Amino acid sequence: MESKEQIKTEQFETVEPIGKRVLIRKDEDKRQTKGGIRLPDNIEIPTITGRIVEISAEVENTPDLPLRKYDKVLFNPKGAIPVDFEGDNRLYVVEVENVVAVFRKS
Repeated sequence: MESKEQIKTEQFETVEPIGKRVLIRKDEDKRQTKGGIRLPDNIEIPTITGRIVEISAEVENTPDLPLRKYDKVLFNPKGAIPVDFEGDNRLYVVEVENVVAVFRKS
């Protein structure tokens, strides 16, 4: 049996979403407008795009869901659950219903 101290210092290596969920790494927040205006550090334009870094087995085995690992997606951040896994905290578990678009090259 592991001691409490061993459990606290254990580092997780992967996060696997369960159910109809995907793990998304959110893109960096924009610090400059398209016109080139630099924004102060205390003002952020929320970015709701990111890249899928992991998908659940259920999503992978559902042919009606067009989501694949490494897809760039647009998602609703209100339903996103932050994962405190990295220092910059850009990982989110998102239900597939909250993924609203997939960016594809034609």
